[in-house]
Amino acid sequence: MKIVHLCLSCFYIDNYSYQENMLPKYHVKMGHDVTVIASLVSFNKDGKPCLLKSASEYFDKDGYKVIRLEYKSPNKLYKTLRKYEGFYETLENERPDIIFSHGVSMADNSVLRKYFKKHTNVKLYADNHADYINSATNFLSKNVLHKIIWRHYAKKIEPYLTKCYGVTPMRCRFLKEMYHIDNNIIDFLPMGVDDESIPSNKDEIRNNIRKQFNIGEEDFLIFTGGKIDKRKNTHILIDVIKQLDNPKLHLVICGVLSPEMAYLKDKFNKNIHYLGWCNSEQVMNYMVASDCACFPGTHSTLWEQSVGVGLPCILKLWNEMTHMDINNNCIFVKGNDAEELQQVITKMLNKDFYTKLEINAKNAANSFLYSNIAKNAIELC
Repeated sequence: MKIVHLCLSCFYIDNYSYQENMLPKYHVKMGHDVTVIASLVSFNKDGKPCLLKSASEYFDKDGYKVIRLEYKSPNKLYKTLRKYEGFYETLENERPDIIFSHGVSMADNSVLRKYFKKHTNVKLYADNHADYINSATNFLSKNVLHKIIWRHYAKKIEPYLTKCYGVTPMRCRFLKEMYHIDNNIIDFLPMGVDDESIPSNKDEIRNNIRKQFNIGEEDFLIFTGGKIDKRKNTHILIDVIKQLDNPKLHLVICGVLSPEMAYLKDKFNKNIHYLGWCNSEQVMNYMVASDCACFPGTHSTLWEQSVGVGLPCILKLWNEMTHMDINNNCIFVKGNDAEELQQVITKMLNKDFYTKLEINAKNAANSFLYSNIAKNAIELC
């Protein structure tokens, strides 16, 4: 089959392990002919958002074609509304059997509707990564951008949707409440981890990283990361590690500090290892070197990746965000309560308690492998 993935409501970043990269990768592995049609929004070498200079066409290292489209003119307006030069013509040239749209919030849903009116045999799937925590966070965003503008455009493609996935339970509800998508076509599709990114030589990597940072084999290493702003509550985790003052307890942090959190650099010590921005391979290596992952604030894709690797996790309790807990492989905390977080980490240091959690975590990992998620995305399981 020919599958076209649309990354026009969002960014597309080459050589990353976001869902926008992983579903195409595993659809190629399943034997399909795959193209990604993407915006010019990417990341620069420091992991910060940037805009590529021009349209292009090339093949990704995983075997699928990428077509980058320019915004229509005037660029400033249509970059916001997400309208693209040559979108309809590109679809006609690619002749997909299935289209998977990563996001439903773009003005060019009008183009998609035109395409589906002509090509009634093509299947359409879409997902949604927006919710009340990461997107609709103020009056204008919630009541104008999402409830009026993006709802208007999402409804244009609703009649043609086979499934519209939320990548968390909360994001399923967001589709219903904000965009009024029919509940009968809304389903849950988790994010996950690239099976092939999990190294086969875990023990070797674990030993090398621990030697590099002078972390003993019997020491307990906690992994955290992401785009570190105040809402991630990384500052609370750092304070807890320092208060526990246990020479056998270490924290590794992968991610960029926001300007408001730059002061944290003064809090690092020999047991708190701040690594700054890391590429996906480095992040994976630090995960497999760790004993657990701790994310006491807002969600990031690192949550699902950590579960997919088989790490026990400490996660902030958000309503409808407990889908990582398959069989008691996760512990949920308030996140901003330092005393509670300290108690949970102290429990983790108990060998009997940790061993049970570790077994549960390894059993849960399979549900978050992209080889399985990619099949579910186009209903081949």
